[in-house]
Amino acid sequence: MNKDRIFADKTQAVSDFNFGEKTAEVFEDMLDRSIPLYRELQRMLGEIAVEFAVSGSNVYDLGCSNGITLDTLDHAIRGAGKSVQLVGVDYSKAMLEKAEQRFTSRGADAQPKFVLRDLNESCPIENASVVLLNLTLQFVRPLFRDRLVRSICDGLNENGCLILVEKVLGNDSLFNRTFIKFYYDMKRRNHYSDMEIAQKREALENVLIPYRIDENFELLKRNGFGSVDVFYKWYNFAGLLGVKTGR
Repeated sequence: MNKDRIFADKTQAVSDFNFGEKTAEVFEDMLDRSIPLYRELQRMLGEIAVEFAVSGSNVYDLGCSNGITLDTLDHAIRGAGKSVQLVGVDYSKAMLEKAEQRFTSRGADAQPKFVLRDLNESCPIENASVVLLNLTLQFVRPLFRDRLVRSICDGLNENGCLILVEKVLGNDSLFNRTFIKFYYDMKRRNHYSDMEIAQKREALENVLIPYRIDENFELLKRNGFGSVDVFYKWYNFAGLLGVKTGR
């Protein structure tokens, strides 16, 4: 696993964060060191997906990056004896190439369908039992988030689910500052320097736009999800589960 040193050197002008070749090369190390409880979160995503996946349907990972979550879904769902078509969607060619490489040695029945698409331009969803937005919606411009979530709900079969994991804002400025402090403390424990933390924060400033948990909750509810609850919370990170129930 290549070590994440993207922001290790001092830069005069920090560019906006992107998911191009440099990020794709170090992405798994970045996830392990930057996302709290990431491996346990992966296990939870697989566990929830198994509960809602229906044989003969599609399971989408929107913003699939290098395929790590698709890998989790593949092992969990096939291990439960269910047969689905995995679909990975991302706007980064470099990430999709990594995702395709991850599955090259597997049989034809385990090959996901990969789609190059910018989620800001929406994404057709059809015959879906599970859709994941794992640390993805925060990178979609707020103007387009309702449209995307509505299209997901429209493309889900009855009792299908959306699994949404996001970086979130606190409901109070005091909590927000405190939770961010704890998050940066975690990154320091994982051997990121203060300079790396500061430069990545600057790179993400205009790219990653988080909502509060209640804003994400309402986003799902007003776009067709009858049942919504929180399944994961760590300071300024949260996971929501929305289910399309009969109306």
